[in-house]
Amino acid sequence: MLDIMVNNAVIAGEGKTSILETDVAEFEQVVGVNLTGPFIGTKRAARVMIPNIKGIIIMVGSVCSSVAGIAPHVYTSSKHGLIALTKNVAAELGRFGTRVNCLSPYFIANVAAKELFNLDDEGYSKVYSNLKGVVLQEEDVPEAAVYLAGDESNTNKRRPLKGMPSGWH
Repeated sequence: MLDIMVNNAVIAGEGKTSILETDVAEFEQVVGVNLTGPFIGTKRAARVMIPNIKGIIIMVGSVCSSVAGIAPHVYTSSKHGLIALTKNVAAELGRFGTRVNCLSPYFIANVAAKELFNLDDEGYSKVYSNLKGVVLQEEDVPEAAVYLAGDESNTNKRRPLKGMPSGWH
């Protein structure tokens, strides 16, 4: 039985910010991990969740899926694609009682992000934040995923789903 799946695949590529310098092979590699991987995982999870008439799928996106020009083309493209995949799968699987959501965190000052953006410990605190004095931490993302997987975030829990068997809430 599979109740919850979190797709947290991520690679950023080499950090090239010019389309002219970006290799097709690098683009395909990043899209393969960041988009094709979650597609395959979601497809396999759906095979289990649909017959059980329940399930939760959580994709982990990025701020780059809503703000352009802050990361390399390959990473940004893959995360935009993940949002589209999330929306389509949510529209399809919702009628089977499966909730599909996407977390899109802002900049997290981990080693990979510091290397990608070439930032030192001082520089990261001023990156992409509109919350004064708040710095997103790595543990904030799994905590948000736990919330989305829990009953607190289930708005359908309080009302029956249309077309679902009687007694389903």
